[in-house]
Amino acid sequence: MKLISTSITKASIIASSVTLLSSSSLFAAEKKSVLQTYVIAGGWPMILIGILILCLIALCVFNFMNLSKEKFCPENLKAALMDHMVNCRIRSAIELGASHPSYLGRMLAYALPNVDARRLEDLGREGVEDAIADFSINENRKNMTLINYISLIAQAAPMIGLFGTVFGMVGAFATLSSGDGSADPSSLAGDISVALLTTLWGLVTAIPALVTYFVFKNKLNNLVAECHHSAEELINASIQTVNGDAHLAKIPEGLAG
Repeated sequence: MKLISTSITKASIIASSVTLLSSSSLFAAEKKSVLQTYVIAGGWPMILIGILILCLIALCVFNFMNLSKEKFCPENLKAALMDHMVNCRIRSAIELGASHPSYLGRMLAYALPNVDARRLEDLGREGVEDAIADFSINENRKNMTLINYISLIAQAAPMIGLFGTVFGMVGAFATLSSGDGSADPSSLAGDISVALLTTLWGLVTAIPALVTYFVFKNKLNNLVAECHHSAEELINASIQTVNGDAHLAKIPEGLAG
C-alpha cells in the first residue's frame, strides 16, 4: 500500500509538471503569435516604421526635458535680475545673465549691453528690444529644429505605411497571377498582412507624432513669451527707477494717492 501511494504521488507530481510546462509553452506560443501577427507579418517595411517610432520616442523625451520653466525662465534668476535692474545695476545684471544657462539669462546678457544711460527717458529701450528679437529668432530656430523633426515623422509614417500597402498588394496580385486562379490562401494572406499592417502602424506612429508636435510647439511659444514678458518687466523697472521723480511730478497734487 505504501508503495502504491508513493507511485500515485510521483505520478501526480509528474502530471502537474507536464501541465505547467504545457501552459508555459502555450503562453509563449501565444506571445509569439501576437508578435508575428501584428509586427513580423508586416514584412520588412515594418523596420522603417520601427525606426521612426524609436526616433519619435527619443525626440519626445528630449523635448520634454528641454522645454521646462527652469531652462527658460527660472523664478530665482528672475528675482535676482529684478533686484539688479530696480537698482540700475545693469552691469551686474549682464554678468548674472551670462553666468546662467537659461534662455532668459542668455537673452538679457545679449540684449542689456544695448542699454544707453545717456537716454534717461527710455534707456535706449528700442535697441534692447531689437537685440531681444534677434536673439529670439536665432535661438527659436535651434529649439524648433528638433520639434520639426516630430512633424517630419508625422508626415513620413503614413507615407511609409502607404508604401507598404502598395508593396503588399503588388505581392498579392503577383501571387494570384502566378497560379491558375486558385492561389494558396496562406501566401495571399501574407501579402495582405503586409498591406494592412504597414498602414496600421503608419497611422499609429503618425497620430501621436502630430499631437506631440503641436504640444511641444505651443509649449515653446509659451515659454518664450514668458521670457519676453519678464524682460519687459525688468527693463521697465530700471526706467521707472531712473524716471521715478519725473513720473511723480506729472501727477497733480491731490491725485497721487
